[in-house]
Amino acid sequence: MFSLTVNSPKPLSLSTPFLPSHPHPPPSITHKPNLTPKPIKIVSLIIPPSGQKYSLGPQQQQLYQPFRPPPSPLPPKFRNLDTNSKLEVLANRLGLWYEYAPLISALFSEGFTPPTLEELTGITGVEQNRLVVGAQVLESLVESNVDKETLAYFDTGGSELLYEIRLLNARQRADAARFSVRNGFDAKQAQDVARAMKDYPRRRMEYLWDKFDGDSPGDCLAFWLFRLAQEHAAAGAKESRVDAMEKALEVVESESGRNVLVQELQGKEVAKESVVDDAMTVPLVRLKFGEVAESTTVVVLPVCKAEQREFELEAAPWECVGVGEFGVVEADKDWRRWVVLPGWQPIAGLERGGVAVAFKSGKFLPWREKRKYKEEPVLVVADRGRKEVALDDGFYLVLGVGNGSGDEGLKVERGLTLKEMGVNKSLGMVLLVVRPPRWDDEDQLVDDD
Repeated sequence: MFSLTVNSPKPLSLSTPFLPSHPHPPPSITHKPNLTPKPIKIVSLIIPPSGQKYSLGPQQQQLYQPFRPPPSPLPPKFRNLDTNSKLEVLANRLGLWYEYAPLISALFSEGFTPPTLEELTGITGVEQNRLVVGAQVLESLVESNVDKETLAYFDTGGSELLYEIRLLNARQRADAARFSVRNGFDAKQAQDVARAMKDYPRRRMEYLWDKFDGDSPGDCLAFWLFRLAQEHAAAGAKESRVDAMEKALEVVESESGRNVLVQELQGKEVAKESVVDDAMTVPLVRLKFGEVAESTTVVVLPVCKAEQREFELEAAPWECVGVGEFGVVEADKDWRRWVVLPGWQPIAGLERGGVAVAFKSGKFLPWREKRKYKEEPVLVVADRGRKEVALDDGFYLVLGVGNGSGDEGLKVERGLTLKEMGVNKSLGMVLLVVRPPRWDDEDQLVDDD
């Protein structure tokens, strides 16, 4: 109990010439205020020591969350090692590679740098990165329940192979690892498998795409080699075409894909089922970052602006060829704006009259565009040598009539629509529509290491 003594205030007495004196004294206090302190409620959470249990209410049990440290990535036999012992394990390669690979990350967290580790252990910076990433990929294969025969292959090495399939998802990694191990692939071949598996979904508009199985690593690689053979054929390299086709036959897994390759290799025309709806018969592709550098053949085209109407289109160079031992590109006239595109099949054989028309947005295209693509710029590749409106399901460059809104530039119209309007001549037939590359595109290869 607290003991509290309260002194009653004394009467205030002021004696100053500046204040008037009161004839009556101030009234006295007739009651005492209740100054007894109220009891204070103290709510505290007492964590019981180890071995004792207290019954807490349901609300308090939700508030208390015991700390659980994350599991250590190191194998049990390496967890209690000091820094010098970790360096010794790495320097002498004591154990399996995927067991001592996490020691590299542990030493990084202690302040070591790749050059320092290379000096102390002899493991180069490139190999350090490959070991760390390879161990992480191998762990994901274990979680995906990959068969023991495939996992056993990586007991004696293979980190470089796992490093190349790091960009695939868990299911694709498992399929690519099984396929690469079964075929005895090296790191370069595993890289081709990974790129082919990532590239296959975005080739939906390509020739005979539907004949190959996108869930099969062998079919994805075979289709990638099949496209490469077509590029060689467009460039006139017959031996390279045959070589690519034979490699595709070695890895293809589906029966339909094998039939395509056999008939193409024998020079027979393959009957293609139409998989494109009636409103979209011109290839619409999105350029990938680095795709031009990876292409064996490229196409160089002059670029015109759609708002410059037909004047700039007619003034653009008609022919652009590579001459000399270095393949120096020469045009028949000077021009300021050019674009380099991969040698895709629709434009691979375009030698004279090819041109790329730059549109500020996709809303000028004659098909229904998704809202997120309407304001995206596009390049329309056309052949000025094919001006006759011959195909109903083809697309052609024409001059927009305009309605005073400022959109009197070039536009793309369907052949059937032009025939109904009585138009028999165009400015060129559309071969391809290209969208710009995007970092946020789900089909892009992003190195997130």
